[in-house]
Amino acid sequence: MCILFTGSSAVTTVFVQKGKNLHLDVNKPVVLGKDDEFSWRVSDTHNVVRLFPDNTTRIVDPYKGRVEFSVQNHSLLLKNVQHNDSGDYIALITGDKNQPVAKYKVIIKDPVSPVQLSVNSVSNSRESCNLTVTCSTEDSLISTFRCDNQTCNQEGGEQSEVTTSGSSLRVYLLNDSIICNHSNQVSWTRDIKEIRLLCSATAGETERTGTNLGIAAGIGIGVAVLFCIVLGCLIIYHKCFRNQSGPNQNDPEDASGRSLNFTNPMAGLPTATVQSTETENTPKPETVAGGIKGQEKDKE
Repeated sequence: MCILFTGSSAVTTVFVQKGKNLHLDVNKPVVLGKDDEFSWRVSDTHNVVRLFPDNTTRIVDPYKGRVEFSVQNHSLLLKNVQHNDSGDYIALITGDKNQPVAKYKVIIKDPVSPVQLSVNSVSNSRESCNLTVTCSTEDSLISTFRCDNQTCNQEGGEQSEVTTSGSSLRVYLLNDSIICNHSNQVSWTRDIKEIRLLCSATAGETERTGTNLGIAAGIGIGVAVLFCIVLGCLIIYHKCFRNQSGPNQNDPEDASGRSLNFTNPMAGLPTATVQSTETENTPKPETVAGGIKGQEKDKE
């Protein structure tokens, strides 16, 4: 990936991602005299490629296998660039006088590291849904942002943060999504979270929590009522069983522990008193039995 920036001195700045290809064009038509020569140079110290008047070319040894040069349009293609390929590139016609036809300042940069968007907290209500998110990268660059339904702002009021390496972190809202973007001049990466899913998940969790509490309360009340019913049934059953079995006759106390007084059923009936009077004709008590027997014989 190449990005070109044209400066006031006609020097164009080019950012290229490490490992990619660098393509440079001339800004003016190239017309060579019989004694002229065209070349691409780096930092005005050594050549990359040379073009002679007979249209023959020569690629300098360090660039062989990495350079493609077009004789028709005099463009330069440098493959698989590395950091040491950074520098000032110039397309130059040399002869009786030197004539530059293009100038570039080439900067080779690494791609940005992956980014991660983490949700720290969600405050959900019927009117709004507010989130606190953290946008972090592998090089421990962390920024915390607060987002509502309309904007995302970094703590301190900024919406983005620029690093010392030139990359930046930016958090913003787009189509009901929170986007964390990490980018530099040659690459970018992003992580996306949908606000609707985050807020609905929180609301659903709150609703489920309330439902679970209601179910738990209902179960608790049901268990308590069932316990009271079972306990009442046991008490009633115990009383009925005691009443049917009656007190133990061998036990002078009833079930309540009170003493039982049993009364002779014959008590209270009138009793007859026999008075005996001795007469001459009445035998003595000792002979009553015999007298009775004698009388019975007389009757016979």
